[in-house]
Amino acid sequence: MLSDPTVLILMYFLLPVWLAAGFADWLCHRASHIESTTGAKESLIHLLMFAEVGIPLLAAMFLDVNALIILIMIVTFFVHEATAMWDVSYATTARTVTPIEQHVHSFLEMIPLMGLVSVISLHWGQFLALFGAGTETARFELVWKSEQLPVTYIACVMAVILIFELLPYLEELVRGLRANAGKLIPSKARRGDPGQTTLR
Repeated sequence: MLSDPTVLILMYFLLPVWLAAGFADWLCHRASHIESTTGAKESLIHLLMFAEVGIPLLAAMFLDVNALIILIMIVTFFVHEATAMWDVSYATTARTVTPIEQHVHSFLEMIPLMGLVSVISLHWGQFLALFGAGTETARFELVWKSEQLPVTYIACVMAVILIFELLPYLEELVRGLRANAGKLIPSKARRGDPGQTTLR
């Protein structure tokens, strides 16, 4: 399985590009002074989206992909899309979402879809079984992969997620709370005035 071209694309292309886009999005937030515009509330939404993509990612990395895992991936994809809509709807009340950030968002939304489609193509029988089709019986148990990913790969991915995804977004949350005396929503967001977000 690990020599399958689709698996290699998932491991060494889609996932790294996705993680790079996540860090680029954090840089965009910082450049638009998120702490004084939309504040900690938007940062909490970002952490929620982080959890929504983290669950299927960890499942795909460590668990045998069956009908249950595919169902979880499909549900969390749509939940993530709904949360992304909420995020942008709130963000535009108080800060400018630049063309660069919008382009980064396109990666953050489409790469999970590409990953989902790739996983489904690798486990087509279990996908069909979700709908009572095909020759396989849908399996809904949580089972460790019979062929685990290389330890070095897992360690590298987890380190990158911690350093370039989780810690920056936690820093964003803390920065927003500090800038607004612990309040989740800055006064600028309450007024609903995007204005020039480079001006404080």
